Amino acid sequence: MARTDPTIKGAAGISAFLDEAGTPGLSLGKRDIKMGQKGAHTCDVIMENCRVPVANLIGGKEGVGFKTAMKVLDKGRLHIAAICVGAAERMLADSLAYAMQRQQFGKPIADFQLVQAMLADSKAEIYAARSMVMDAARRRDEGEDISTEASCCKLFASEMCGRVADRAVQIHGGAGYIADYAVERFYRDVRLFRIYEGTTQIQQLLIARNMIRAAAAS
Repeated sequence: MARTDPTIKGAAGISAFLDEAGTPGLSLGKRDIKMGQKGAHTCDVIMENCRVPVANLIGGKEGVGFKTAMKVLDKGRLHIAAICVGAAERMLADSLAYAMQRQQFGKPIADFQLVQAMLADSKAEIYAARSMVMDAARRRDEGEDISTEASCCKLFASEMCGRVADRAVQIHGGAGYIADYAVERFYRDVRLFRIYEGTTQIQQLLIARNMIRAAAAS
């Protein structure tokens, strides 16, 4: 993304380009060492006197780069929400299997009501998040404006996933803190979902602003 017309303030002066690896002046910074998401390699992209051909202009038109980026936000937020549902379902499946085989006081810990409560809460929240994502995705496929719904999905599903991860570690007990079990990795990996594609706090602002705008227009 670059401002191609410095005389225009705001988003209208920004264009989007596809910068190919190997272009003179383009280099990659040091790979980030992250809490989780170890399989997703990220780093700074550094451009110094990097000349990008006009043919690499996305959309073939100047000044629409920021608008193009905004168009994919709803889809991106639905995508993250759906990933959150999938990850939460996996964590719950692992937690249920562990609770049914782990013995304490002569019986599986799945027989203990407080463990059952954590399993039940996770199941209910996952079901709610899945229903939200399916509804919003159908609305988007039908051409509806789902800006508010996409933000709702992203907010609820990412927060839900964090709660399920925390319960999963709790159900696994000390084993959940050890890397031999997948929940330890999931606990670190899913923390990012509440941050990217717009933080939980940004989603709260967007939802409220959309509500106020809609009410004022009615």
